[in-house]
Amino acid sequence: MYGFSVKLHGSFKEIVDCVTDDLKKEGFGILTTIDVQKTLKDKLGIEQRPYLILGACNPQLAHQALNQDPNIGLLLPCNVVVREENENNIIVSFMDPLIISNLANNSEITKIAQDVRQRLERVRKCLFGSKPSS
Repeated sequence: MYGFSVKLHGSFKEIVDCVTDDLKKEGFGILTTIDVQKTLKDKLGIEQRPYLILGACNPQLAHQALNQDPNIGLLLPCNVVVREENENNIIVSFMDPLIISNLANNSEITKIAQDVRQRLERVRKCLFGSKPSS
């Protein structure tokens, strides 16, 4: 597996807001938001449940990683997916930064990736503990 997830019950918007707030508490901002549902509807006419890809970045840790390997930018930011499985059942999935560190094959990048993973795991646990409801 290339990530880890949590399943929540609640409204899609509330959970996106919780994810964003909890990421912020761990030093992450959202650089990009890709609305897959809207893109597929606009480009292909395909109806799909809500599905967002959030490009999360902790600037301080990204700076450290870029200093270690300028090409690491190809593997940034950390993607977080928020998707509706069915009504009011939302899956939040986090990319595993340790997989990225394996690609870099650099011990300093691995240390940074471990820090990022711990932060993302805390966000996952916080979301699980908060269990937003509709």
